[in-house]
Amino acid sequence: MGERHGIWPAAQPPPPGWLPAGADTPPAMPPGMLAGHPPRPVYREPHPIATAPLLSGMAAAMVWLAAFGFLGRDLAGYAWWTVVAAVTAWAVALILSVLGDRGVATGVAIVTGIGLSIAMGFVTYRWVTTLDWPLW
Repeated sequence: MGERHGIWPAAQPPPPGWLPAGADTPPAMPPGMLAGHPPRPVYREPHPIATAPLLSGMAAAMVWLAAFGFLGRDLAGYAWWTVVAAVTAWAVALILSVLGDRGVATGVAIVTGIGLSIAMGFVTYRWVTTLDWPLW
């Protein structure tokens, strides 16, 4: 551990002729940039998600879950219909994310996850209070 090493060879400038012509001079900085600092990279999403498609996907998923939820006559029916609606909505969201609009797919996936969580919360509440699993 007490051994000292000299300067690394990478810290020295490359030998003459190693870099291409013109690489010895730094590129001109755009206006507004600090001198001596490299320009910062800009990362952008190739397919950005807009607000309107996101909200329309959320609204469509709410209507979808409500339509299926109203088919159940009791808690077990409501929960099973919600599971069926969630699985089909997630399949549609997967297809939309690949072939269609990612914003709509994201809205569908978000609301479907929340709706399924609410349904399973009701199932869990019934299970805890009555000690009987309501889905069988």
